[in-house]
Amino acid sequence: MRALAAAAAAAVLAAAGVAAAREQPEPQLRVLAAASLTEVFPRIDGDPAYAFGGSNQLAFQLRQGAPADVFASASPKYTQALFREGRVERPVAFATNSLVLVVPRENPARIRSVSDLRRKGIRLVIGTAAVPIGGYTRDVLRRLGLTSVLAQVVSQEPDVKGIVSKVALGQADAGFVYGSDVRPAGRRIVAIALPSRGQPTVRYEVAVVSRSENKAAARTWVRALRGARAQRLLRAAGFGKP
Repeated sequence: MRALAAAAAAAVLAAAGVAAAREQPEPQLRVLAAASLTEVFPRIDGDPAYAFGGSNQLAFQLRQGAPADVFASASPKYTQALFREGRVERPVAFATNSLVLVVPRENPARIRSVSDLRRKGIRLVIGTAAVPIGGYTRDVLRRLGLTSVLAQVVSQEPDVKGIVSKVALGQADAGFVYGSDVRPAGRRIVAIALPSRGQPTVRYEVAVVSRSENKAAARTWVRALRGARAQRLLRAAGFGKP
């Protein structure tokens, strides 16, 4: 009888252990993503733990061993470099973007086009050369023959959100940002379109981090980012097709 009781108790404990294991939630995905994705990614999926910032800084953090399952960059420069180093799986494109010039709503400097940046006294804010928005900005200025306006730069920001903030607060007369950054700023800034010949190719890529302990879920998340619902939300937020 004692043996039967012990066996029954063991069976009950084993069943309880299986049930508890089934009830344990999946680990939360950790996603490192470019600052320009701050508003749209939580709309696409509110479950992951997000860390937003300059793509160059996020790539540096990955190299330093920061825990992450997915990396989404505003430039293929960083995802492709990490792939060559074996730190991420093969990247895939999931969106594009374009650049615009933004000015404060009141526009005290009376800037009407990118050519007006040549005027003396204009306070321009751009991204650092290392961050994607800064590299794209310099590409735009080279294409338009306006590299001389770099002399008007009063601040170089580590991510695009810093540029938006400086312009919205009137701490700069103009700045270069992504088209998708205009809507989140509301009525605080106004966008000025750039000539088409000046537009660089802005491509966003995403990759699963090689050392992720949750690769199956990370791969599923990346596939969903290219799915119909996510792509619809990206278009609504101002991003272009991959």
